[in-house]
Amino acid sequence: MSTAEWYLDFAERQARGTSPTYERLARAVARDDELLALLDSVPPPKRQPNLLFAVVQWLGGPVADHDLFRTFVTAHWPAVATELRSRATQTNEIGRSALVLPVLAALPQPLALIEVGASAGLNLYPDRYRYRYGDVEVGSSGPMLRCATTGLTPPTALPQVVWRAGLDLNPLDITSAADRSWLEALIWPEHEHRRERLRAAAAIATADPPRLIRGDLVDELPALVAAAPPDATRVVFHTSVLYQVPAERRAAFRTLVGSLPVHWISIEGSDVVSFPELPPAPDDGRHQNVLALDGKPLAWTEGHGQEMTWFAG
Repeated sequence: MSTAEWYLDFAERQARGTSPTYERLARAVARDDELLALLDSVPPPKRQPNLLFAVVQWLGGPVADHDLFRTFVTAHWPAVATELRSRATQTNEIGRSALVLPVLAALPQPLALIEVGASAGLNLYPDRYRYRYGDVEVGSSGPMLRCATTGLTPPTALPQVVWRAGLDLNPLDITSAADRSWLEALIWPEHEHRRERLRAAAAIATADPPRLIRGDLVDELPALVAAAPPDATRVVFHTSVLYQVPAERRAAFRTLVGSLPVHWISIEGSDVVSFPELPPAPDDGRHQNVLALDGKPLAWTEGHGQEMTWFAG
Protein backbone atom coordinates (compact mmCIF):
# COMPACT_ATOMS: atom_id res chain seq x y z
CA MET A 1 0.00 0.00 0.00
CA SER A 2 1.42 3.39 -0.99
CA THR A 3 1.52 6.25 1.51
CA ALA A 4 -1.32 8.01 -0.31
CA GLU A 5 -3.42 4.83 -0.23
CA TRP A 6 -2.70 4.43 3.49
CA TYR A 7 -4.02 7.92 4.22
CA LEU A 8 -7.12 7.35 2.10
CA ASP A 9 -7.75 4.03 3.83
CA PHE A 10 -7.36 5.71 7.24
CA ALA A 11 -9.81 8.44 6.21
CA GLU A 12 -12.39 5.99 4.93
CA ARG A 13 -12.15 3.07 7.36
CA GLN A 14 -11.02 4.66 10.63
CA ALA A 15 -11.69 8.40 10.77
CA ARG A 16 -14.94 8.51 8.79
CA GLY A 17 -17.89 8.96 11.12
CA THR A 18 -15.73 9.39 14.22
CA SER A 19 -13.29 12.26 13.49
CA PRO A 20 -14.25 14.69 10.71
CA THR A 21 -11.03 16.61 11.36
CA TYR A 22 -8.78 13.61 10.78
CA GLU A 23 -10.88 12.39 7.86
CA ARG A 24 -10.50 15.73 6.04
CA LEU A 25 -6.82 16.00 6.90
CA ALA A 26 -5.98 12.44 5.82
CA ARG A 27 -7.73 12.92 2.47
CA ALA A 28 -5.85 16.19 1.93
CA VAL A 29 -2.47 14.62 2.77
CA ALA A 30 -3.21 11.81 0.30
CA ARG A 31 -3.43 14.46 -2.47
CA ASP A 32 -0.40 16.47 -1.35
CA ASP A 33 2.68 15.39 -3.29
CA GLU A 34 5.07 17.48 -1.19
CA LEU A 35 3.89 15.98 2.11
CA LEU A 36 3.87 12.49 0.63
CA ALA A 37 7.48 12.93 -0.51
CA LEU A 38 8.49 13.99 3.01
CA LEU A 39 6.67 11.03 4.54
CA ASP A 40 8.33 8.64 2.10
CA SER A 41 11.71 9.72 3.50
CA VAL A 42 11.02 8.00 6.85
CA PRO A 43 10.69 4.22 7.37
CA PRO A 44 7.31 2.83 6.23
CA PRO A 45 5.93 2.09 9.75
CA LYS A 46 6.58 5.73 10.69
CA ARG A 47 4.35 7.12 7.91
CA GLN A 48 1.25 6.12 9.86
CA PRO A 49 -1.49 8.81 9.67
CA ASN A 50 -2.41 9.00 13.35
CA LEU A 51 1.29 8.99 14.32
CA LEU A 52 1.95 12.00 12.08
CA PHE A 53 -1.12 13.84 13.36
CA ALA A 54 -0.21 13.13 17.00
CA VAL A 55 3.38 14.31 16.50
CA VAL A 56 2.18 17.57 14.96
CA GLN A 57 -0.21 18.13 17.86
CA TRP A 58 2.49 17.27 20.40
CA LEU A 59 4.83 19.81 18.78
CA GLY A 60 2.13 22.46 19.02
CA GLY A 61 1.07 22.41 15.38
CA PRO A 62 -2.46 22.70 13.90
CA VAL A 63 -4.51 19.79 12.54
CA ALA A 64 -7.87 21.45 11.85
CA ASP A 65 -6.80 23.15 8.61
CA HIS A 66 -4.76 21.42 5.90
CA ASP A 67 -2.99 24.57 4.67
CA LEU A 68 -1.85 25.50 8.16
CA PHE A 69 -0.94 21.87 8.83
CA ARG A 70 1.23 21.55 5.70
CA THR A 71 2.92 24.88 6.41
CA PHE A 72 3.81 23.69 9.90
CA VAL A 73 5.03 20.27 8.74
CA THR A 74 7.20 21.61 5.94
CA ALA A 75 8.65 24.39 8.13
CA HIS A 76 9.39 22.02 11.02
CA TRP A 77 10.10 18.83 9.09
CA PRO A 78 13.43 17.97 10.82
CA ALA A 79 11.67 18.03 14.23
CA VAL A 80 8.62 16.19 12.88
CA ALA A 81 10.79 13.49 11.26
CA THR A 82 12.80 13.04 14.46
CA GLU A 83 9.65 12.47 16.50
CA LEU A 84 8.17 10.14 13.88
CA ARG A 85 11.29 7.98 14.02
CA SER A 86 11.45 7.86 17.82
CA ARG A 87 7.78 7.55 18.76
CA ALA A 88 4.96 5.04 18.26
CA THR A 89 1.18 5.16 18.51
CA GLN A 90 1.09 4.10 22.15
CA THR A 91 -2.50 5.26 22.43
CA ASN A 92 -3.26 3.33 25.62
CA GLU A 93 -6.98 3.61 24.89
CA ILE A 94 -8.71 2.32 28.03
CA GLY A 95 -11.93 1.81 26.08
CA ARG A 96 -10.32 -1.42 24.87
CA SER A 97 -10.62 -2.78 28.40
CA ALA A 98 -14.35 -3.10 27.66
CA LEU A 99 -13.48 -5.54 24.88
CA VAL A 100 -11.18 -7.65 27.05
CA LEU A 101 -13.38 -7.68 30.16
CA PRO A 102 -15.95 -10.34 29.08
CA VAL A 103 -13.10 -12.78 28.41
CA LEU A 104 -11.24 -11.96 31.63
CA ALA A 105 -14.39 -12.31 33.72
CA ALA A 106 -15.04 -15.81 32.30
CA LEU A 107 -11.58 -17.19 33.13
CA PRO A 108 -10.79 -18.99 36.43
CA GLN A 109 -10.10 -16.38 39.09
CA PRO A 110 -7.89 -14.80 40.36
CA LEU A 111 -5.87 -13.42 37.45
CA ALA A 112 -2.29 -12.35 36.81
CA LEU A 113 -2.25 -9.98 33.84
CA ILE A 114 0.64 -9.41 31.44
CA GLU A 115 0.09 -6.85 28.69
CA VAL A 116 2.33 -6.85 25.63
CA GLY A 117 2.74 -3.38 24.17
CA ALA A 118 1.55 -1.88 27.43
CA SER A 119 2.44 1.77 26.77
CA ALA A 120 1.80 3.36 30.21
CA GLY A 121 -0.08 0.29 31.45
CA LEU A 122 -3.57 1.80 31.73
CA ASN A 123 -5.27 -1.33 30.39
CA LEU A 124 -3.75 -3.33 33.24
CA TYR A 125 -6.51 -2.03 35.53
CA PRO A 126 -9.71 -3.58 34.07
CA ASP A 127 -10.90 -4.32 37.60
CA ARG A 128 -10.89 -0.62 38.52
CA TYR A 129 -13.11 0.77 35.77
CA ARG A 130 -16.87 0.84 35.25
CA TYR A 131 -18.53 -0.62 32.15
CA ARG A 132 -21.83 -0.30 30.36
CA TYR A 133 -22.93 -2.91 27.81
CA GLY A 134 -26.34 -1.83 26.59
CA ASP A 135 -28.48 -1.65 29.74
CA VAL A 136 -26.04 -3.67 31.86
CA GLU A 137 -23.54 -1.91 34.13
CA VAL A 138 -20.56 -3.64 35.75
CA GLY A 139 -18.38 -2.06 38.42
CA SER A 140 -19.03 0.84 40.75
CA SER A 141 -16.06 3.21 40.51
CA GLY A 142 -13.57 4.66 38.05
CA PRO A 143 -14.19 6.02 34.54
CA MET A 144 -17.21 4.66 32.65
CA LEU A 145 -16.42 2.66 29.50
CA ARG A 146 -19.41 2.24 27.18
CA CYS A 147 -19.44 -0.52 24.59
CA ALA A 148 -22.34 -1.23 22.25
CA THR A 149 -22.67 -4.98 21.76
CA THR A 150 -24.38 -7.48 19.51
CA GLY A 151 -24.64 -11.15 20.50
CA LEU A 152 -22.80 -10.74 23.80
CA THR A 153 -24.02 -11.87 27.21
CA PRO A 154 -22.37 -9.18 29.38
CA PRO A 155 -20.32 -10.19 32.41
CA THR A 156 -21.97 -9.80 35.79
CA ALA A 157 -18.85 -9.03 37.85
CA LEU A 158 -15.38 -7.62 37.53
CA PRO A 159 -12.40 -9.96 37.41
CA GLN A 160 -10.17 -10.39 40.46
CA VAL A 161 -6.69 -9.21 39.50
CA VAL A 162 -3.95 -10.05 42.01
CA TRP A 163 -0.88 -9.24 39.89
CA ARG A 164 -0.27 -7.07 36.83
CA ALA A 165 2.73 -6.24 34.68
CA GLY A 166 3.42 -4.86 31.22
CA LEU A 167 6.05 -5.23 28.52
CA ASP A 168 6.96 -2.55 25.98
CA LEU A 169 9.95 -1.52 23.89
CA ASN A 170 9.48 2.01 25.18
CA PRO A 171 7.19 2.01 28.24
CA LEU A 172 5.68 5.33 29.22
CA ASP A 173 5.74 6.62 32.79
CA ILE A 174 2.23 7.66 33.79
CA THR A 175 3.71 9.80 36.58
CA SER A 176 5.65 11.85 33.97
CA ALA A 177 3.96 15.01 32.69
CA ALA A 178 5.79 14.67 29.34
CA ASP A 179 4.60 11.09 28.82
CA ARG A 180 1.04 12.02 29.78
CA SER A 181 1.12 14.88 27.26
CA TRP A 182 2.15 12.42 24.51
CA LEU A 183 -0.79 10.17 25.41
CA GLU A 184 -3.13 13.17 25.17
CA ALA A 185 -1.66 14.15 21.79
CA LEU A 186 -2.64 10.70 20.50
CA ILE A 187 -6.31 11.35 21.21
CA TRP A 188 -8.27 12.49 18.17
CA PRO A 189 -9.49 16.11 18.15
CA GLU A 190 -13.21 15.56 18.70
CA HIS A 191 -12.81 12.83 21.32
CA GLU A 192 -13.02 14.84 24.52
CA HIS A 193 -14.68 11.91 26.31
CA ARG A 194 -11.56 9.83 25.65
CA ARG A 195 -9.38 12.61 27.03
CA GLU A 196 -11.45 12.71 30.23
CA ARG A 197 -11.26 8.91 30.58
CA LEU A 198 -7.51 8.99 30.04
CA ARG A 199 -7.06 11.53 32.83
CA ALA A 200 -9.24 9.49 35.19
CA ALA A 201 -7.34 6.29 34.40
CA ALA A 202 -4.01 8.11 34.78
CA ALA A 203 -5.03 9.15 38.30
CA ILE A 204 -5.73 5.49 39.17
CA ALA A 205 -2.40 4.31 37.77
CA THR A 206 -0.45 7.18 39.31
CA ALA A 207 -1.70 6.17 42.75
CA ASP A 208 -0.55 2.57 42.15
CA PRO A 209 1.98 2.59 39.28
CA PRO A 210 2.11 -0.59 37.21
CA ARG A 211 5.15 -2.81 36.87
CA LEU A 212 6.44 -2.12 33.35
CA ILE A 213 9.40 -3.90 31.77
CA ARG A 214 11.34 -2.42 28.87
CA GLY A 215 12.03 -5.14 26.34
CA ASP A 216 11.12 -7.22 23.30
CA LEU A 217 7.89 -9.21 23.28
CA VAL A 218 9.69 -12.47 22.46
CA ASP A 219 12.90 -12.10 24.46
CA GLU A 220 11.41 -10.85 27.73
CA LEU A 221 8.00 -12.53 27.89
CA PRO A 222 9.03 -15.93 29.33
CA ALA A 223 10.71 -14.36 32.38
CA LEU A 224 7.73 -12.11 33.01
CA VAL A 225 5.33 -15.05 32.84
CA ALA A 226 7.57 -16.98 35.25
CA ALA A 227 7.46 -14.05 37.69
CA ALA A 228 3.66 -14.12 37.90
CA PRO A 229 2.13 -15.97 40.88
CA PRO A 230 1.62 -19.64 39.93
CA ASP A 231 -1.66 -19.92 41.84
CA ALA A 232 -3.29 -17.27 39.59
CA THR A 233 -4.55 -17.71 36.04
CA ARG A 234 -1.86 -16.06 33.94
CA VAL A 235 -3.16 -14.05 31.00
CA VAL A 236 -1.09 -12.48 28.22
CA PHE A 237 -3.01 -9.91 26.21
CA HIS A 238 -2.48 -7.18 23.63
CA THR A 239 -4.71 -4.75 21.73
CA SER A 240 -3.74 -3.17 18.38
CA VAL A 241 -0.03 -3.78 18.94
CA LEU A 242 1.26 -6.47 16.59
CA TYR A 243 0.76 -4.43 13.41
CA GLN A 244 3.83 -2.47 14.55
CA VAL A 245 5.90 -5.66 14.92
CA PRO A 246 7.84 -7.10 11.93
CA ALA A 247 6.20 -10.20 10.48
CA GLU A 248 8.96 -12.61 11.52
CA ARG A 249 8.89 -11.39 15.15
CA ARG A 250 5.12 -11.56 15.10
CA ALA A 251 5.28 -15.20 14.04
CA ALA A 252 7.87 -15.96 16.72
CA PHE A 253 5.66 -14.33 19.35
CA ARG A 254 2.66 -16.37 18.30
CA THR A 255 4.67 -19.59 18.55
CA LEU A 256 6.08 -18.55 21.92
CA VAL A 257 2.81 -17.55 23.55
CA GLY A 258 1.28 -20.85 22.48
CA SER A 259 4.00 -22.70 24.35
CA LEU A 260 3.67 -20.81 27.66
CA PRO A 261 1.35 -21.74 30.57
CA VAL A 262 -0.96 -18.80 29.89
CA HIS A 263 -4.23 -17.83 28.32
CA TRP A 264 -3.69 -15.53 25.34
CA ILE A 265 -6.11 -12.71 24.48
CA SER A 266 -5.47 -10.84 21.23
CA ILE A 267 -7.30 -7.92 19.64
CA GLU A 268 -5.70 -7.29 16.26
CA GLY A 269 -6.61 -6.87 12.62
CA SER A 270 -7.38 -10.10 10.77
CA ASP A 271 -4.44 -9.37 8.48
CA VAL A 272 -2.14 -9.23 11.53
CA VAL A 273 -3.37 -12.27 13.48
CA SER A 274 -5.01 -14.48 10.89
CA PHE A 275 -7.62 -17.21 11.35
CA PRO A 276 -8.71 -19.99 8.95
CA GLU A 277 -12.35 -18.88 8.88
CA LEU A 278 -14.13 -15.75 10.05
CA PRO A 279 -17.74 -14.66 9.63
CA PRO A 280 -18.24 -11.47 7.62
CA ALA A 281 -17.35 -8.29 9.49
CA PRO A 282 -20.12 -5.77 10.22
CA ASP A 283 -20.94 -4.14 6.90
CA ASP A 284 -20.31 -0.49 7.77
CA GLY A 285 -17.01 -0.06 5.95
CA ARG A 286 -15.02 0.65 9.10
CA HIS A 287 -11.84 -1.12 10.13
CA GLN A 288 -12.54 -4.00 12.51
CA ASN A 289 -10.23 -6.00 14.75
CA VAL A 290 -10.75 -9.58 15.91
CA LEU A 291 -10.96 -10.48 19.60
CA ALA A 292 -9.61 -13.98 20.19
CA LEU A 293 -8.86 -16.26 23.14
CA ASP A 294 -6.07 -18.83 22.78
CA GLY A 295 -6.20 -18.45 19.01
CA LYS A 296 -9.98 -18.91 18.78
CA PRO A 297 -11.79 -15.89 17.30
CA LEU A 298 -14.70 -14.59 19.37
CA ALA A 299 -15.85 -11.18 18.12
CA TRP A 300 -15.37 -8.27 15.75
CA THR A 301 -14.40 -5.10 17.58
CA GLU A 302 -13.96 -1.42 16.78
CA GLY A 303 -10.62 0.24 17.41
CA HIS A 304 -11.33 2.33 20.50
CA GLY A 305 -13.57 -0.22 22.21
CA GLN A 306 -16.84 1.48 21.38
CA GLU A 307 -18.53 -1.54 19.78
CA MET A 308 -18.30 -5.34 19.73
CA THR A 309 -20.06 -7.94 17.57
CA TRP A 310 -19.82 -11.32 19.28
CA PHE A 311 -20.03 -14.34 16.96
CA ALA A 312 -18.57 -17.21 19.01
CA GLY A 313 -20.86 -19.78 20.61
